[in-house]
This record gives sequence, structure tokens and C-alpha cells, in this order.
Amino acid sequence: MKKNIVLTGMPACGKSVTGVILAKSLKMNFLDTDLLIQEEAGKSLQEIINEDGIDAFKTLEEQVLCGVNVENTVIATGGSAVYYEAAMEHLKENGIIIYIEASLSTIRKRLRNIKTRGVAMEKGETIDSLYDKRVPLYEKYADITVRSHRYRAENTVEDIIGSLKKQAE
Repeated sequence: MKKNIVLTGMPACGKSVTGVILAKSLKMNFLDTDLLIQEEAGKSLQEIINEDGIDAFKTLEEQVLCGVNVENTVIATGGSAVYYEAAMEHLKENGIIIYIEASLSTIRKRLRNIKTRGVAMEKGETIDSLYDKRVPLYEKYADITVRSHRYRAENTVEDIIGSLKKQAE
């Protein structure tokens, strides 16, 4: 069985863009779990949150993550995937978890569409409080941590490939 590469990190850290390039570079498949959630619900992430509520979104996200059963695939998870211990353990069984780290200021600059993007936030939660809550979870589950490069996903991909090679030695 060929191991998966599971990308985690804050919204706008570059998981999806990096994931596509990484999958092409390593001749692997690519899966974006946010798209699976949308497909399952028949609506956008933001519509799920607005119409069904954050708890319904989280329940659906956990179900989708626990149901992922692939190999030789780069998996871009939603930023909130780390909230679900069962899901993270499931992904870790056949995957290497990579945390794409980005500074709070970088996330703030990139996240211009927070109200429409489908970010799993409780009422009154801010990007800052979300960052403080999630970073320890990303660090907890990560097998490898790489820094998100400011404008170049290719550089992040190079760092990931380099880290994977080191780990395999």
C-alpha cells in the first residue's frame, strides 16, 4: 500500500494549491476534502455553515474525513480537520501528516474572503483566536512541518519533498 500525504494547516496557508503541485511532482493522486464535503452536501461550505449551522458542518466534515479510503494520494484537508481526533488517527494510519505553517500575519493578508470561504468558526471567533486554538493541534498531529512560502507554492513543494526524503533515510 502506498502511503498518502495529508496536508493540514490554517485556511489560506496553501494546502490545495500546494497539494495539486505536490501530487503532480510525485505522480500521485490528489484529493481535496473540502470538495468532498461540498459534493456530499450538495452546497458550498459557506452554505452548509449558514443554512445548517457550524455543528452540522463539523459533523459532516468528520464523517467525510473518516470515510476517506485512498492510497498514493495527496490529501488537502480543511483547516478544521485537526478538531477530530478519530479522523486524524484514520488519516495517519496510511498517511504522513504535513503541517504547512504560515504566520498569523500571512494568514490575515491572504484570508480576504473569510465570510464566504466556509471557514469553520464559532460565533464571535476571530482569525487570531482560531489561529491560537488550531496551531497546537496542527503541531500535535504533524509528522513533518514546513513553512509556507510567501508567493511560491513550488518552494513549499520542494521543502515537502526534501523533508519526505530525509524522513525516508
